[in-house]
Amino acid sequence: MSYEILINLFHQVGLVTILAFLMTNAPYFRKFFYKPVFSLSDNLVMIILFGLIGILGTYEGIPVKGALANYRVIGPFVGGLIGGPVVGLGAGLLSGFHRWSIDVGGFTAFACMISTILEGILAGLLSKKYYETDRKWLFALFGGILAEAMQMAVLLFLVKPFDEALNLVSIIAVPMIFANSAGIAIFAAIADIVVKQREEQTALNAQKVLKIVSKTLPFLRRGLSIENAGSVVEIIFRNLDVDAVSMTDTSSILAHSGLGRDHHRPGSGFQTSLTENVINTGNYNIAYNREMIGCKNPDCPLSSSITVPLKIEKRTVGTLKLYKSRKAKINDIDLETSLGLASIFSSQLELSMLEKEKKAARDAEFKALQYQINPHFLFNAINTIVSYIRTAPEEGRRLLLKLGDVFRNSLSRNSDIVPVSAEIEHLESWLEIEKARFGDQLEIIFDVDNKEIEVPVLILQPLVENALKHGIGKKIDKGIVSISVKKQEDGFLFSVSDNGDGFDPDALNAFEKRELKSIGLNNTDERLRNRYGEESRLKIVCPSDGGSIVSFYIPEDINGI
Repeated sequence: MSYEILINLFHQVGLVTILAFLMTNAPYFRKFFYKPVFSLSDNLVMIILFGLIGILGTYEGIPVKGALANYRVIGPFVGGLIGGPVVGLGAGLLSGFHRWSIDVGGFTAFACMISTILEGILAGLLSKKYYETDRKWLFALFGGILAEAMQMAVLLFLVKPFDEALNLVSIIAVPMIFANSAGIAIFAAIADIVVKQREEQTALNAQKVLKIVSKTLPFLRRGLSIENAGSVVEIIFRNLDVDAVSMTDTSSILAHSGLGRDHHRPGSGFQTSLTENVINTGNYNIAYNREMIGCKNPDCPLSSSITVPLKIEKRTVGTLKLYKSRKAKINDIDLETSLGLASIFSSQLELSMLEKEKKAARDAEFKALQYQINPHFLFNAINTIVSYIRTAPEEGRRLLLKLGDVFRNSLSRNSDIVPVSAEIEHLESWLEIEKARFGDQLEIIFDVDNKEIEVPVLILQPLVENALKHGIGKKIDKGIVSISVKKQEDGFLFSVSDNGDGFDPDALNAFEKRELKSIGLNNTDERLRNRYGEESRLKIVCPSDGGSIVSFYIPEDINGI
């Protein structure tokens, strides 16, 4: 008798195997086997789904001594393992209550209901361990054996008279434990295969995405244009299993590769209504057929698509579209790929915009520096030249030419980065006029290791001007200003030192807090930090023997240095 029950149950488990195969290959149900978190609606669907499998097991049951030998446990138990305690309990209640309520329930109906609910709860409690183990089918097998053994114990405990319960258990225990635990293990193995296949697909897809990103970044950094989009779209089309790829801005198609290129032309208006919808809402859209795509061309071969927005600071600036033809349909892997690409592309477009804004700010700063002529310097220079014209016309003429050089160097430069040689040439012209004011009381020393390295324009003059005005301006004896550029291990150290009175402690403290009221020093410090980072900020040192040293550092691997 037990042998016949075992064979019949294994035949029925074959039906469960077919159900498992169908479920894991149906797009709607397949997601439940690898979804990390379940929503309330997901739990409800899973409770109904696995509860119905349990109910089907009851209807397929084999009459034995006024009871039923069946595979009802497989539904609630697998549901509990995959969906957790809520699903296990819900599916157990659904299939257990059904078992108790049917007319052919027999004298074990109530006990079977209780055991089914307990088995669902047990599976839910084992769910966390199930997901942590590598050999899920084996874990499910032993879990099924434990569950069915518990059911036999419940039958012995609740069913009366005990002799009939014992006789029943002696007949059905071995067949049901073996068959049902095997069915649970097979169901878990099929589900695990689906998960691993998805993980492999996801890993492979991640490699493709990284490959695409590495190839497209140089183009996206230049912004969203027809030329750049064309290169990006071609790279995506060559590396993804899709039939067409498009990229748009907010008003027209920028690029299209693959099927449909005869009417999805760059520079033309949108061919589908979905694009406008995505741009207006800022949400992605999936079309599963031609009607949902809404292409204006009736002969368009594209039959499914994903349209995702490209955003800069939450503002939609364009779209990325992946298409497939009638031979294939958009799937969840395609969705994840497109969303991932759109997120990275959006970040790069945002960085591109920030770079443009930063460059515009640097250009504006450079222009401002070009046109910023210190009125005190100009006033003093004119007075000095006028005095020389009276007493030493040739020297006055020379100084006037130097003043012209200062203006020409300040106004004619068209780059915010110059060689140190150009910066020194400008300094020398400017200092010639200052030396005419100070006479023999001023000595300038240049100590430069490399004149070809590049620096931000007009970066040294504010430091030298500060040394002249605040360092040695009030000295009675000779003032010395030294401009130094020294090679270090991985960069260059620039310094301007003087033998003046130095900075008082309050001024140094104010500078460290960036509260010093010195336009020249603050402006220079900000320019250096914005371009090279905090390691290049201005540093001020006042040696114990007097004077001051204002310095900054520029790394060797930046801006071609």
